[in-house]
Amino acid sequence: MDSGISTDHVGLVREDQQVVTRERTAVHIGSGSLGVYATPAMLAFVEATCRDMLDELLDPSMTSVGTEVRLRHLAPTTEGETVSVCVEIISIEGILVEFKAEVWDRVERIGEARHTRAVIDVDRFLSRVSAKTSPDGDR
Repeated sequence: MDSGISTDHVGLVREDQQVVTRERTAVHIGSGSLGVYATPAMLAFVEATCRDMLDELLDPSMTSVGTEVRLRHLAPTTEGETVSVCVEIISIEGILVEFKAEVWDRVERIGEARHTRAVIDVDRFLSRVSAKTSPDGDR
């Protein structure tokens, strides 16, 4: 499978920012009772940034799916603040791409993560999904 990703991509970095909107707070998402940046929102931000980085490197017939994540939410950030993420490809083994990430607000590092994504062929993946939704795939 020639995905367009190779060990030459180890060390590549991508950065992004987002504002902590009400929809990204713990009280809104339901992961907590306070109006601060929610851990699930941080996770989604890290994962989306890693995905976006890979999407730019992969052949259009390929995409990636998340397979593993380890996240530490280190400090609170209030609604209205901007958070930044920096992700780096740290290893590529076959179809697996591992990233490390750091998330910062304007004051301090608020999170760190390791995230693994698998590079997949879109058509093959969707055929597996279709097989699960067909009458023969019912359980």
